[in-house]
Amino acid sequence: MARADVDGSRDRPPEEDADTVKDERQSSPSDSIGDGHAQPAIIVDEHGREITVDSLNDKSKKLPEQSWRFAPLSVPRQRRLQTASVLFWEILLPSALATFFILLSIPPLWPLITVYLIWMWFDDAHESGGRRVEYIRRLSVFKYFAQYFPISMIKTADLPSDRPYIFGYHPHGIIGMGAVATFATEALEFSDTFPGITPRLLTLSSNFKLPIYRDILLAMGICSVSKRSCERALRRGKGSSITIVVGGAAESLNAHPGTADLVLKRRLGFIKIAIRAGADLVPVFAFGENDIYEQLANEKGTRVYSIQKRFQAIFGFTLPLFHGRGVFNYNFGFLPYRHPIVSVVGRPIHVRQDSNPSKEHIDEVQKQYIAELNEIWDTWKDSYAVHRRKELTIVD
Repeated sequence: MARADVDGSRDRPPEEDADTVKDERQSSPSDSIGDGHAQPAIIVDEHGREITVDSLNDKSKKLPEQSWRFAPLSVPRQRRLQTASVLFWEILLPSALATFFILLSIPPLWPLITVYLIWMWFDDAHESGGRRVEYIRRLSVFKYFAQYFPISMIKTADLPSDRPYIFGYHPHGIIGMGAVATFATEALEFSDTFPGITPRLLTLSSNFKLPIYRDILLAMGICSVSKRSCERALRRGKGSSITIVVGGAAESLNAHPGTADLVLKRRLGFIKIAIRAGADLVPVFAFGENDIYEQLANEKGTRVYSIQKRFQAIFGFTLPLFHGRGVFNYNFGFLPYRHPIVSVVGRPIHVRQDSNPSKEHIDEVQKQYIAELNEIWDTWKDSYAVHRRKELTIVD
């Protein structure tokens, strides 16, 4: 399911039981394994993550206990393409840099590279609304990317295109896969779901200092998260919007499966920008974002947490110590686990424009924002956070 529209009622879909086995058979002839070969099956483990195994005769059989689980050879083509698409996204940055240095090793290309670097130095597209290319946003690789987890989107209210918007995305997770699929691509058909709204996902300005990689991000409509970039993007006219992953690097340290610990209390910058621009605020909660990776225990007060916070203070971002699955195994690697991510787009909070907002005005808007975020959680948690270990908590 790419998206779902909920008009007013917010009915919950039926829940799926964990530890069940689902048939992996595909309708397309090209996805079949062949006559005489057993079809694989998908098992949903105790964490709600999908694991492909060889065909099981007993459809009620639980996931077998194994010290090391490998992917079977007979995986349908669709799932191979999905895995390849996620791998493509994860190695995009190092691949772009490697390509640049390979080109740099070819002397005849040096004049062109020099011109490119000078142009890159002066180009401020990432600060002025981006340089989106719709063809890039609609590439099949992003559709397979979204199908891998799968990622879906739920619309709870219409968004009139006669005003600007700021989408606040929660939680950050380790990487923010749901934010990429929802706002930086058309894999979930965002433009059809919210006609007239132009989405721009925001990220750290340092990403736009990396040759080639920066141009791919710009083509996807991704821009800098700086204050200047936010203000310029919102001034581009009716229907302009930006998406800020509000919790940032600090929240990524809280990304543990079954939890929803948000860094939000002191995050007032995006609310100030919304008030000054007269942009409505739209909270988005992505169920499952924290469940696609395992992270090393790093509670406050531990040595690991102290090192991570010190690193963040120096470099402006942090490095969660995490792992997922591998390309050919389900135990360890840097691919995310196959766990559904459901981005619920909440109801817009109308913001009264004020070029110099008071603290009371800011606090009142934040209160409304948090209330709508809690409403999303309470409405959908029993459908999409079945394996939660605790309730939504605003920790900072």
